[in-house]
Amino acid sequence: MQTPTTQHRVVGVLLAAGQGSRYGMPKVLAHQGAWLRTAVAALRGGGCSRVIVVLGAADTEVPHGAEIVYAPDWREGVGASLRAGLTAASADPGADYAAIHLVDLPDVHADAVARVIAAAAATESGLARAHYGASPGHPVVMARAHWAAVAATAAGDEGALPYLREHAGRVRRVDCGDLATGEDRDTS
Repeated sequence: MQTPTTQHRVVGVLLAAGQGSRYGMPKVLAHQGAWLRTAVAALRGGGCSRVIVVLGAADTEVPHGAEIVYAPDWREGVGASLRAGLTAASADPGADYAAIHLVDLPDVHADAVARVIAAAAATESGLARAHYGASPGHPVVMARAHWAAVAATAAGDEGALPYLREHAGRVRRVDCGDLATGEDRDTS
């Protein structure tokens, strides 16, 4: 079997629009942009041919090769960022999958992204989600056929959760606990 990235085009969608109220600042700016650089590198190195960074509360430069998309309604929560990212990905007619990742997961690297992409490409549903022990996390990879429905149900701070719950039996669980903790950073 060929690797999924040679068969399929994957767009990375990095959600980084929030103000980071619990953290005390927008997380996209954390550690002088180190988390942003790490997340973009994870998506790129994991097999994404294109990386879209969704911004909102803060404006910043993104690493070379990444693109900025703004979520004007970012205050609504991660659902707004997800909608903006999937809308941008949908404009790419060659994109088959989207790898959704969060900026505040600095210990998740390319190996986890690659593992979840491979799992999504190997399933009939085209849906896969990283798990760290018993906890579901990111990245979440979904085939293009799901994007419109995910965007239609993404609201508030739940993002894709309503859609993933509805289709739980079709989402491949991908154990990445040997690669990272997958814990988001909510405090500095």
